[in-house]
This record gives sequence, C-alpha cells and structure tokens, in this order.
Amino acid sequence: MGMTASTFEQIINTAQDCVFWKDKQRRFVGANQAFLDFYGFESADLLIGKTDEDMGWHSDPEPFRQDELRVLAGESTYKVQGKCMVHGQERDIIASKRPLYGGQGEIIGLVGSFLDITDVMRRKNERELAQAMYTVERLRRYPYFDQLLDEVRLDTMLDSLTGIFTRAYILDFAKALIASGTPFTFTIVDLDNFKYINDTYGHHVGDLVLMNVAKELAECTDGYGVVGRFGGDELLVINLRDRSYEDKKRFFKELYEERRILRKNFIAGGSSLFVTGTSGCASYPEDAGDFDTLFKLIDKTLYRGKDKGRNCYVIYVEEKYGSLEIRDKVRHGVYTVIHQLIARADAARGFEEQLKALMPVLVEELRISYLYYVDAEGVMRSVSDAGMKEDVSDITQVMAEDLYTDSTIEGLRKPCPKLYAALERQKTCAVMMLRMELEGTLYGYLVCAEPRSQRLWQEDECGIMYFLARHLTACMHMHGKKI
Repeated sequence: MGMTASTFEQIINTAQDCVFWKDKQRRFVGANQAFLDFYGFESADLLIGKTDEDMGWHSDPEPFRQDELRVLAGESTYKVQGKCMVHGQERDIIASKRPLYGGQGEIIGLVGSFLDITDVMRRKNERELAQAMYTVERLRRYPYFDQLLDEVRLDTMLDSLTGIFTRAYILDFAKALIASGTPFTFTIVDLDNFKYINDTYGHHVGDLVLMNVAKELAECTDGYGVVGRFGGDELLVINLRDRSYEDKKRFFKELYEERRILRKNFIAGGSSLFVTGTSGCASYPEDAGDFDTLFKLIDKTLYRGKDKGRNCYVIYVEEKYGSLEIRDKVRHGVYTVIHQLIARADAARGFEEQLKALMPVLVEELRISYLYYVDAEGVMRSVSDAGMKEDVSDITQVMAEDLYTDSTIEGLRKPCPKLYAALERQKTCAVMMLRMELEGTLYGYLVCAEPRSQRLWQEDECGIMYFLARHLTACMHMHGKKI
C-alpha cells in the first residue's frame, strides 16, 4: 500500500508524542494533534509561520534556538530535557529533533517530538526530597491529634514534600482549638518572590527552599506549636505559647533575626539565593472569637506586610489595622493606582494591548496573578497566553450584576459548569469577575483569577477593578468596537 498524505496524517495524529516540523528559518510548518492538544490550539493555523520566540513558549529561548540551529546544520538531538510555558505555567519536557532533507539531499528544515514529563519529575523530586517533621509521640501531647491518631495514619496528615501538616489538618486543628476555647496565635507565612525562584533556578531548587523553611519552622516551634502547608509557598503556624504583643515580637525576632529562618542566604544546586518571607498574625481569643474572623485578620496583616515591601512581619493590632489600613490605602494607594491604570490604558491601542499594558500595575499593586477576558459570545482568552481559548458562555448565569467575587470557585460549579471547568484547568482558587456593559450593549467580562486559596478581595481592590472595567468599556463604546 502506498503512503499518501492522508495516510501520513492519520498515522502522525495517533502518536502520543507531540510532533512538529519547521522550515530552515525555524518557522512552524505543521504539527500533529497531540501537539495542538498540549497547547490548546484548535488548528495548526495559529502557529504556522511562527517561531518559538513568536509564541513566547520559553522564559529563556536562546538554548532552544541554538539547539535547533545545530540540527539545521546536520546534527540530531535525542531526549534533551528542557522547559516550556503552557497556559502561564512552566512544564518539563524531553525533546528529540533531527534534520529534514529535500530531494537533492539538502536540509530543508527539521522535525521534532517531545513529551511532557512534569508530573514524572515532580514525583521523582518528591520521592528524593520527602521528609516527615512530626512523629506520633510528639503529637500525642495535643488532644486533637491524640484522638485523631487512633483513627487516621500520620502519613495521611502530612504534606508529601515538606513533611508538615496538609492544609486540611492544620485548619481543622485551628478550628478544634477554637471549639475547645484554647488560646493560640495564628500566623500565615508567604515566601517572597517564590515564583521567581522556580522560574530562575527550577522547581527542584524551589522545593528545596520550601522544605528547608518548613523543616526549620517545625523545629523552632517544637513543644509549643505545629506548622502546616496552606498551599504552594504559603505556610501556617499555630503557636500555643506566644499571645501578648511583646511575646509575638520576640517570636518573630527569633524567626527573622536569630535563627534566620525567614531571612537567610540559601545555597542549592550550585546557586546562592537570598530567601525571605512575609508574615501576618493574630490571636484567639484576643483578636477574634471565631475561625473565619481570625483567618481574615491574618490574611489582612499578610497583605499589609506585602504593601510594606515584603520581608517583614505584621502583628495584628485593632487600633492600628482595624481601620487605619483602609484609610492608608485610600490616602496613599487607591488614587495613585487608578491614575497609573488609566494612563497606561489610554496610551495603548486596542483592547488586548490595553490589558497587556495594565498587567504590571495589577500584579504589583493589586496582586492579581492572572487576567482573562471573555467576549460577548462567551469565549475566554488570557492576557498572557495567546493560545488559550475557552468556551465559558454560561458566565451569564452568575453575572446579573456588574461585579462577582468569591474566595473559591465552588459557587460556579453548578450554575456555570463550563466556566468552572475552564478556571479549574487554569488552577484558579479565587475569582473576581466584572461585567463590561454600557447603554444596553454587552462588551464582555474581565476575570481576575488567583491560584491562592481563600484570596480575600478587599473593597478597594474591587472598587479599582470596577472603575477600570467601566473605563475600558467606555473606550470601546466610543470607538464602536467590541472585544
């Protein structure tokens, strides 16, 4: 049987490897279905004629460019490990490439294939790095764990990487202490610029940093507290010893200055890093009498620490942060941020270019990690990922008003299954959505998404985004254009 173009296409599209081929200028000529599915493309038309640099798939494209230039000079590569960006997340891949020859034996391009090995690498790293920071004997001193350990194995309570408690068990412990009337101080710790560490030095080094900080926090609080991983690079500390303001200051002085757990030089994999953390804390029952209020207070103090420039701690004091925080933001921050956003929006041409120009301010000032926009037909796209395209037409089910916020996305599961699934694929934990409508015309929606669990949307943040959405809508209305 002769090989036809149709037969070749059927064969190549059954391959599980992502396969692509390029011309001598490293421009894409074609790709198989696995490749398109990996990047979320409906067809190869979106990448044909473009290079990797045009697509923005590598934080450092030079090694990939040099690799392909060697292939175009006649070499072949086999199972070269690297990284690429997919939907705003860095993935580990292993790729092979070889020259493509024409009828006269000349090199006319290259063909390559790769596999996503991110999950394999992470599991390998976890097995290599796994540690357990608590023992049954040490935990029996706490009534909550003493009872729980009769029913649940210890290893199921601990985070597989850091060896401290998982989010569920550290939060349940805090709730149990409140239920029993046991006083304690609750602290949330966020490692500063952790994404930069992962992007620059690799996830393996990031894991080592996280493990080291978790280990030293657990050792430091041994005998009077426990530590848990809230999610990502955020840790929670339950301190049963220190509740007065002066005692909490001494505790943080130990963490930051004496033991240098949250302010240290760290060497890993031949790289030298300066690792810092931002912390916020409040106490039960002095500052709050229930879990939800207490958690909001530690979240507020953490954000205050980030506003102060990170690498610091903030102890909740009602007189200082109960109302002053909002006044400070209004006096020193809100109008400045609005001015910056409007100036950037007005200087850019076209809606998508406006959003790209706005992102640095949104990330730095409002700590909004990801921004998506949904057109009037319900198609969601990403500001940072040109290839992303999702059908979220059921967004209308919850957008009867101009603003929707939630510290989780669970409220979207039933009314908006398409939107919920799309946000879940992007690892979204909290969401703020704004309707863009003017004089009866719907122009679309802005979706602010956070990978951080229980992200609390502050009133000033909502106000700024509402004002921004209205301004962008007015711009489109003036020019008679939709998203």
